[in-house]
Amino acid sequence: MTRWNLSIPEKTDQAIRTFLARTGGKKGDLSRFVDEAVRRHVLDLTVHEIKNRHARHDQQKIFDLIAEEVDAARAGRS
Repeated sequence: MTRWNLSIPEKTDQAIRTFLARTGGKKGDLSRFVDEAVRRHVLDLTVHEIKNRHARHDQQKIFDLIAEEVDAARAGRS
């Protein structure tokens, strides 16, 4: 585990602590909440970055290539 020292607005702190208390939060839930939020945000940013990188490509062509590869993989399993 790695420890972080974070500075966040007081309203954000109150909001998350109120939420966790209302939902039966236990010790360690704040860390789990932050971990999950960071992971989700990183995934969202990564997806956005990949979509932007491939936006100039024909989307239907990409879907067709994916379908072809999936079909080939399935045929190989049979």
